[in-house]
Amino acid sequence: MSATPPNLLRAEALDADAQETREWLDALSAVIEAEGPDRAHFLLEKLLSDARQHGVDMPFSATTAYVNTIPPEQEERCPGNIEIEERLRAYMRWNAMAMVVKANRHNPEDGGDLGGHIGSFASLAHMFGAGFNHFWHAEGADHGGDCIYFQGHVSPGVYARAYLEGRLTEEQLLNFRQEVDGKGLSSYPHPKLMPGFWQFPTVSMGLGPLMAIYQARFLKYLHARGIANTENRKVWVFCGDGEMDEPESLGAIGLAARENLDNLIFVINCNLQRLDGPVRGNGKIVQELEGEFRGAGWNVIKLLWGGNWDPLLARDKDGALRKLMMDTLDGDYQSFKANDGAYVRKNFFGRDPKTLEMVSKMSDDDIWALKRGGHDPQKVFAAFDRAVKHKGQPTVLLVKTVKGFGMGKVGEGKNTVHQTKKLTDEDIKAFRDRFNIPVSDADLPKIPFYKPADDTPEMKYLHERRKALGGYLPQRRVKAEESFTVPALENFKAVLEPTAEGREISTTQAYVRFLTQLLRDQALGPRVVPILVDEARTFGMEGLFRQVGIYNPLGQQYTPVDKDQVMYYREDKAGQILQEGINEAGGMSSWIAAATSYSTSNRIMVPFYVYYSMFGFQRIGDLAWAAGDMQARGFLLGGTSGRTTLNGEGLQHEDGHSHILAGTIPNCVSYDPTFAHEVGVILHHGLKRMVEKQDNVFFYLTLLNENYPMPGLKAGTEEEIIKGMYLLEEGAKILPRVNLMGSGTILRESMAAKKLLEEDWGVAANVWSCPSFNELARDGQDCERFNLLHPTEAARVPFIAQQLDGHPGPVIASTDYMKNYAEQVRAFIPKGRTYKVLGTDGFGRSDFRSKLREHFEVNRYYVVVAALKALADEGTVPMAKVAEAIAKYGLKTDKINPLYA
Repeated sequence: MSATPPNLLRAEALDADAQETREWLDALSAVIEAEGPDRAHFLLEKLLSDARQHGVDMPFSATTAYVNTIPPEQEERCPGNIEIEERLRAYMRWNAMAMVVKANRHNPEDGGDLGGHIGSFASLAHMFGAGFNHFWHAEGADHGGDCIYFQGHVSPGVYARAYLEGRLTEEQLLNFRQEVDGKGLSSYPHPKLMPGFWQFPTVSMGLGPLMAIYQARFLKYLHARGIANTENRKVWVFCGDGEMDEPESLGAIGLAARENLDNLIFVINCNLQRLDGPVRGNGKIVQELEGEFRGAGWNVIKLLWGGNWDPLLARDKDGALRKLMMDTLDGDYQSFKANDGAYVRKNFFGRDPKTLEMVSKMSDDDIWALKRGGHDPQKVFAAFDRAVKHKGQPTVLLVKTVKGFGMGKVGEGKNTVHQTKKLTDEDIKAFRDRFNIPVSDADLPKIPFYKPADDTPEMKYLHERRKALGGYLPQRRVKAEESFTVPALENFKAVLEPTAEGREISTTQAYVRFLTQLLRDQALGPRVVPILVDEARTFGMEGLFRQVGIYNPLGQQYTPVDKDQVMYYREDKAGQILQEGINEAGGMSSWIAAATSYSTSNRIMVPFYVYYSMFGFQRIGDLAWAAGDMQARGFLLGGTSGRTTLNGEGLQHEDGHSHILAGTIPNCVSYDPTFAHEVGVILHHGLKRMVEKQDNVFFYLTLLNENYPMPGLKAGTEEEIIKGMYLLEEGAKILPRVNLMGSGTILRESMAAKKLLEEDWGVAANVWSCPSFNELARDGQDCERFNLLHPTEAARVPFIAQQLDGHPGPVIASTDYMKNYAEQVRAFIPKGRTYKVLGTDGFGRSDFRSKLREHFEVNRYYVVVAALKALADEGTVPMAKVAEAIAKYGLKTDKINPLYA
């Protein structure tokens, strides 16, 4: 099977004058030799342009020959000591291998293997060496530090280097993947688990490339707005070629090119293998990726062949070797490195008599020693150097390597190498011999870590290189050095006071009013980052367009169609809003970049990302989990929330579970406020925690597009709002009594139910606003755990039980979310109290709000019936009263359960 592009095959078949073809090619070669490749490029572009002008069909090809982009004569020479670097790399390879193997040589009673990976680091150790020794800057007085997104599976190699640098101890290496006792190292890059070390979580494949693009853009944003000087900082992203199948990996490369992110460098480790087999056995992943990135507008640098291929390519005058390289499939390239030199001679060079003759004087060992580009330190340096110097475009390096390089028969190039974490004594001995590790045969069974003495040339060189680059990496800032004072709550009185007679607003409007006031604060206002994924007008935020502008590195070069309006669409080079278009993953990635700026850029930023709540945790939950790992700080706002508020939009737009999903992220603090004053108190509290205290939490608030009067803040309830529950309306002093709990829009149904209970049935009802069942549940779980572990001390009482104390009667909780949301506090309701939950389980649908609340059985009438049924179950009222209420309100008793409807 040939991998030659069809248009080239067609051209070769139609070559009617080979002599003329040769003359054109010779002329091109002469131009390149005499005037350089830039002149040749110019002439070719002129020829192509003129050909198109004359109607010549010019098939587009975004790929180039299957050779290195940088010719040998154009390579920048590595200034380092390559021999010392090779020895250091060998020690890191050994220690990384030893770490993983030791972790998996244990007593089976411990609970199974710990796992780990050797093959991935083995394939890109040369690239890491070049980066650490020559390119990657740490944060310092004159440099903000480069951002390195390490390929997740290579963590043992990073730990191995940090061990040589003295940043990790042998005890820590011995506790690889053994973290519970606080001595170990996390399996993959996890800022939460190693807060002073890892910056970015990357092993959920695809998220690293996506987040990195928006991180690079956010650095440009900080610079454009004058908040931080980021012009000399780079974002390096290491990915596997198999990882590029993740939609997120390629999903934002157009943004990177469109915004000219020349501070962004992707390094794709093309070892041709996924976790279980070839990436493109029948194709060529390098060519495929080149087409993707070049077509998107990236600068592409291919590094495929090591320096010992250069003499062969120089002799390849008729292109036979280049054609062979292009025609050979990835599946075959993989098999070559899983065998030996004789196999390569026969099955690669032997495909063409011309290429077989080229290696006739080479031994099988010589052929086997022909390196792939990613294992040649000089060529890796030259590729990295070209990448960092390129201006005006993001750069991707497609670097061909061998997975499991150096692992020999046990895994080099084999499909099983990713899972290889146990080596026999014979395999370990072969590994030692290949890399010349100074460990004796007697010590070999112990697989000792190796670290040269501090005064050796290797160790001096190691530290000198990092000193020249500002310090050690990876390294993470835990807190920003700067500080801010959050404006007093009273400054936001526009959302705290009752609405005027006859006036109604939504909680979304309350949020916008709060944000607008915050933007006016001279100190903190410039640090606010409003983030939108289109729909600004849906959320009433179009007024911010003119007030603070939309960030665009090119400014606004067109005249907006609504220029004559007050709230026209204004883009600006120093704009404050990040408008991501219809792109929730992009919006979340921008939010993460801003929410972790305190760590990556030593600048406290306050991102507010508002979106349809249904398109939040459900759609980008993996990114939200990564945000938790990264210790993000900021606000996520789910607009048009709940199952029954976005009434006309139907099943895919109606959210009944985002709070349940939010509750799964330990450092996500979530609220479902009903009133403007609750929104104000919660947002202000979030600012105090995240900005003043620099707590590692982020806040999720659901907002409504439903207008109604706002009662205003009752002094003294602020702390109760934050804890998740306060008494909104107290019932009449009569018996029987019930307690109606609710949040969001359905709390208003409970308020209406209170009147019905008192007027129609003589039942008194307290109404409790519960902005956060998640926080109530966490408090209850904390109390339960304390009581379990401290049996002799005074028992702690959950906050929800404290609030209900002195307010007898059944408890009915109603929300616009699935029943599980309110069910999670059942265990903390005072003993002996009936607890009933109404919720919106099932798929959403389109209709008027009143009909949807009837359908999901959460409207005021169902609240009344639930309250009466609870009283009847306790024997307080006759069961006939329940049937009477069902008949009075016309509730359908034979309709399908909405969960299944």
